Amino acid sequence: MSNATDGFPLDSAPRVPFLPTAPAPRPSTSRVIAEALRAAIVEGTLAPGEPLRQDKIARHFSVSAIPVREALRQLESEGWVTVELNKGASVASLTPAEAREIYEIRSALESLAISLAIPNHTPETLREAAALCAEAARESDPALYVARNEAFHTALYAPAGRPQLAEMIAALHRRGERYLRVKFGSPENKGESDAEHAAILAAVENKDVAQAQALVSAHLLGTGELVYRFLTERAQAEAAAAAPRRRRGRPARTPTTIGS
Repeated sequence: MSNATDGFPLDSAPRVPFLPTAPAPRPSTSRVIAEALRAAIVEGTLAPGEPLRQDKIARHFSVSAIPVREALRQLESEGWVTVELNKGASVASLTPAEAREIYEIRSALESLAISLAIPNHTPETLREAAALCAEAARESDPALYVARNEAFHTALYAPAGRPQLAEMIAALHRRGERYLRVKFGSPENKGESDAEHAAILAAVENKDVAQAQALVSAHLLGTGELVYRFLTERAQAEAAAAAPRRRRGRPARTPTTIGS
């Protein structure tokens, strides 16, 4: 929707009875579908590797195939969905290598962001960051903690005034959400993360750029390595458990006759 009529911006127009305020734009159908699918993936209703049939999704939401395709493209760009030629879309698997790479990139970008933000922090922005840090520490629901965690990190970097950098960091937060939930499957990991958040906040409050960068980097790289180890060990355990089943189900080999 345009914010101008007959060449003048509505924001600067006088508030008169015959010029009503436009309602807030409604979310697009494709966005609603994407958010519903993302929530189902996060909660485990849609498991890794599960096919995402466009026709079934369209029937479920009573829509045409067009917004479903748009939603799947959006989820593919965020790492939630894999689309293969002649196979269609499916829920993306959690892979150790991707987890580690996401946090390596986050470490580089967020170290830069915090160094640019610290000189511009004010008492007000520091109070906001401290409040968000405390909210994350109190949060016990993993789904809500992910949002609190992102809000805290965003508040630390916002004063940098680098919108493109902020957009890249936000995209990595979305792509890494499922991996972050893996980390917070155990309470000790959350407690460690909360302590690291508090240390980062203290360095920002003290305007210690080098210390803040070192702490952010260690915090993110540590998370990446923890999730990498967890997923690697889980894959190895699953492979070991599946091996006897494969051997039991393998048909007996027919002896080869010489000269046949």
